[in-house]
Amino acid sequence: MCPSKKIMENKEDDENVEDITLETNSDSSDVSMTDSESEENHESEELEEDLDEEEEDEVIKAIRRANNKKRDHPPPLLLDEDITNLSFHPHADVIAISNIVGDVSLYKYSNEENTLVGTLELHKTSCRDVEFSQDGKILFSVSTDMAIMLSDFETQKLLRFYEDAHDEAISCVSVLNENLFATGDDNGCIRLWDLRVNGTQQIYKAKKNEDYISDIITNEDEKYLLCSSGDGSLTTFDLQNRKFLMQTEEYEEELTCLGLFRHETKLLSGTSKGKLLLFNWSEFGLHSDIFPGPKTCINSLVPITENIVVTACDDGILRATHLFPHRHLGIVGQHDFPIENVDICNNGKFIASSSHKNDVQFWNIQYFEDFEKVSHKHKKHEKKKELSNNLPSSKYGNASDFFSDLVSNE
Repeated sequence: MCPSKKIMENKEDDENVEDITLETNSDSSDVSMTDSESEENHESEELEEDLDEEEEDEVIKAIRRANNKKRDHPPPLLLDEDITNLSFHPHADVIAISNIVGDVSLYKYSNEENTLVGTLELHKTSCRDVEFSQDGKILFSVSTDMAIMLSDFETQKLLRFYEDAHDEAISCVSVLNENLFATGDDNGCIRLWDLRVNGTQQIYKAKKNEDYISDIITNEDEKYLLCSSGDGSLTTFDLQNRKFLMQTEEYEEELTCLGLFRHETKLLSGTSKGKLLLFNWSEFGLHSDIFPGPKTCINSLVPITENIVVTACDDGILRATHLFPHRHLGIVGQHDFPIENVDICNNGKFIASSSHKNDVQFWNIQYFEDFEKVSHKHKKHEKKKELSNNLPSSKYGNASDFFSDLVSNE
């Protein structure tokens, strides 16, 4: 390499060194500015963290508030055997629970605890239905062993035993008054019994249905006896003269349960396809209205007020429906498995429901007093939204309720 070229390269190297020095100085200036911004950012991050912690504290507080609320209903019951039915005592804080092995367990309930007060070993096979007399002194039970048992509530001793009361497994029992009670079986036969009659002979029997009798009901006048059936028909009997009156045409679904509303002027029937059929009292040939609901079997229903019914469904959900005008109010409670039975306690404060998980859950429904009057001038409603609405007794709250609670406590 020639000396002149080498000198030129050395000169270029020197210039490059100066450029590097200048760039380094320039970078140093930039670093200094970045440090200042970093401090500001750090302070901003700390402020955001403080805000996040405050928000998190509010969430934790809201959760704690929910967890620390005083229990307003009895704790759940979990039984060893499959539950077949349940019934509240009309005066005492006691619930009777029948099971698949033929026993009936009596539990005293309170918000703090449930206490087993006795187990009645009554039937050889599954005890299908259980119900108290109107004064609460007698416990009626029926079974697939075709027997009817009447037990003394106080002493838990057997008072009367109807052996081979039906020719088929008995599906339900209904106490009509202080003397009369009715039973239905899996073959569609109903029988009427009078406690004043000595012996164990029925005073009337009839077979007008081709499938199991799911429910039996009358009103205070005791003029008509209504029976719902798995064959999809509603059958009416003249209770006073003890004779058959009429039968509806068979619906395309099973009629599963019955209830009275509007001061016993309306009869409501649940169906296996989730519908509610409404009949005018004394006009039982055809329904006057039909309310569609979720497409799942309604296994049981209970009147809460003159206008509100709670249905127990196969999808494990208890739903409340306002009948006049017709509105779905929302979800009362949830089970993990299909719900078979529901009943209301003596003072109307609780309902209890049982599922295939062998559990009994209690729900405080006092808030329904505020739902009694639903304005006829309501806005257009969305059925889907109403069906998914969680009411105060539900295990789950609505998201909007939770966040409004946060806002109100900030």
